[in-house]
Amino acid sequence: MATEGLLATVLQAGLVVASGLTLLAGYRVIKGPTIPDRVVALDTIGTNVVAIAVLYALQTGEGLFVTVSLVLAIIGFISTIAVSQYVIEGDIIK
Repeated sequence: MATEGLLATVLQAGLVVASGLTLLAGYRVIKGPTIPDRVVALDTIGTNVVAIAVLYALQTGEGLFVTVSLVLAIIGFISTIAVSQYVIEGDIIK
């Protein structure tokens, strides 16, 4: 019984920390001095959203959020590659 309470506390703390870090990364997207800084911050936001979805799935027992987090991770990876390609070469598709 004590481990269930501890797990719920750890999951809640993880959600709070991931949400706070997402807000800090949002600040970096807005105030970032360079475009690569903003790209990295957007990638961090995507990763944190995936983490929030997984933590929420663990907390509520809803398996749908795990599937959503996998799709978000794939989209985030592809978009990060596309944006970095654009920043480096000025064109996404040659």
